[in-house]
Amino acid sequence: MATSSVPSRKTLQARIVSGSIVLLSGSGLNTAINLAYNIAVARYLGPKGFGHATVIYTILVLLSAVTLAFQLIATKIVAQQPTAEAKSAVYRLFHRASWICGIVVALGLVAFQNGISNYLNLPAASLVGIIAIGAAFYVPLGARRGYVQGSCGFRNLAANLVTEQLVRLVGSLALISMGWGLKGVIAANSAAIAIAYVTVRVKLTGRGTLPIRYSHAAHETFQAAVFFAGQMIINNGGIVLVNHFFLAREAGYYAAVAMVGRVIFSFSQAVVNSTFPLVAGTSNEERRDLRVIATALALVVGVGAAISLALCIAPAELWTHLFGPDFSIAGKYNLPYLLALYALATVIYSLAGVIITFEMSYKIANTSWVQLAFSGILLAAFCFFHSSLREVVLVQLVLMVLLFIFVAVPFLINSLTDPKDILEPGSTRPVRLIRRISEDAAIAEFLKSDFHVPAFREYQKTLSEIVLNPDFEDAEENAKRRALFFIRHSYLWREIPEDTEWYEAEIKYEDLASVRMFPRAQWRKVANGRFSCIHIAEGMTKNADVLDSAFVSKIHAISRLFDTEDTGLNSVILIGTSESEPLTVVDGNHRLTGALMHSPEAVGKLRFICGLSPRMTECCWYRTNLITLFRYAKNVLTHSTRNPAAELARML
Repeated sequence: MATSSVPSRKTLQARIVSGSIVLLSGSGLNTAINLAYNIAVARYLGPKGFGHATVIYTILVLLSAVTLAFQLIATKIVAQQPTAEAKSAVYRLFHRASWICGIVVALGLVAFQNGISNYLNLPAASLVGIIAIGAAFYVPLGARRGYVQGSCGFRNLAANLVTEQLVRLVGSLALISMGWGLKGVIAANSAAIAIAYVTVRVKLTGRGTLPIRYSHAAHETFQAAVFFAGQMIINNGGIVLVNHFFLAREAGYYAAVAMVGRVIFSFSQAVVNSTFPLVAGTSNEERRDLRVIATALALVVGVGAAISLALCIAPAELWTHLFGPDFSIAGKYNLPYLLALYALATVIYSLAGVIITFEMSYKIANTSWVQLAFSGILLAAFCFFHSSLREVVLVQLVLMVLLFIFVAVPFLINSLTDPKDILEPGSTRPVRLIRRISEDAAIAEFLKSDFHVPAFREYQKTLSEIVLNPDFEDAEENAKRRALFFIRHSYLWREIPEDTEWYEAEIKYEDLASVRMFPRAQWRKVANGRFSCIHIAEGMTKNADVLDSAFVSKIHAISRLFDTEDTGLNSVILIGTSESEPLTVVDGNHRLTGALMHSPEAVGKLRFICGLSPRMTECCWYRTNLITLFRYAKNVLTHSTRNPAAELARML
């Protein structure tokens, strides 16, 4: 983690802006070339031919979910590697796998070219076969671009994107002039992808050991494919269905409208492409600053707002002048109206995409499944609501607003309610589990450390024997201890998942980097938003004057107990998802802090009990956010009529 949070945050934001400017500049040139390509094709082929050219290229764009999955995950894993050798090893893995997928995709297109052609009302099935050649190169192109992007070679990446667009434009014009028409445009698109693959510069170093497991890479790639499948359907599904449901002329109108949406989306992708590798390669503490995601969102809003404003003030005659007189739509809902509406929907979707990819840069984001579900709903909505082009665009706008809400609200809630320093999963070595113990034994250890408090005063004489000298073979005694424990801690214990397994663990000073304190009031004064137990102990030493003197004296008294061989202190109770992931202290905060303030060796005098469950993230004592707090409140209401003291009285 960064030692100085403010400078590191400024540095990360500055790098995002700097990288975005490079890619935005490239996207600006890329967009200008793409616009020239679309105008030229529209003018030479007319609405009908332009619609066919667009929908055929859209097939390739839909299949690019696989391409972009390879690019995204290669970017993420390459960015996380500390050495050039490790980056090269990751690239070789993804490059080999991407060629296999590319060939499979191409063969699939060739095999089903007749069916695809009939559904889309294309003039010739061979057009699908031509674009299949580009598909074979498109998937491995994603792996190459992922390596460049993960190495932060933003200029190289921007140059390669521009190269692809230039070949599309020049090749299409050349082949049209030679009389190839629509077939020449499709051939130029395939050639552009193949040339982009050949010209992207990849500089590899040595042959290092692969730093990741194949299963991990496959899992990450699958999640990315889910994300991009949803993205491709949302951005391009409308073009395919409009081509199916509408006449060729109207499909051409919609293709022109969608082209402007692609311009906005390409600019937002420039921001995503610079943000993703930078966030993937930084610490958790840096990226959890909301100003980081706000910087990326502000860039997207700024670019989208500028383009949308330009569309609003542009006269209707501009579009007929650019695309040709055949692109004139009479009435209130003319081409400028549809363009502005589609642009708004694209800006809102781009914001949702930034949030999803931001989460994907450091974890497997389940929001990609939310997006995929919305893409399916969008296709179904298009099938039911397509009485006019306006209705198709309105459906997309409404669903994109809902998608943004579904994605942004949980992200904002999580960011505002979680502590700033959720410890990095997998960033520390696993703790050593000595032996499995029963839940009754864990409760007994917890109860021992708490039995002196006033809440147990009336039981301290009669039940001290079963607390201090427990017999875990006696079921009745276990039930009494549980009822006694629940007098004070029923609401705490009910939050711990039922499938939790309890262990006695060996935890040394070196293991404490993965242990954090629950953010109680007294720790907040010295934690400065970071609740690592080591950080809190340092804060107690340096900033003890901000705490109540009686509390400080208590911790120092505990610390002095470690001068003796037998401290007489009870166990420290921790919870977590596994021995390899971060742990949180639920009982023994004072004992552990006292040991750390005494010396690293003092930690070895404590006994540690760990409760582990894959579902521990549902527990508010382990992960505090509005969702887990709501679950806690629901359980409190559910069990509010329970009276542990009365239950214990009946047992006695």
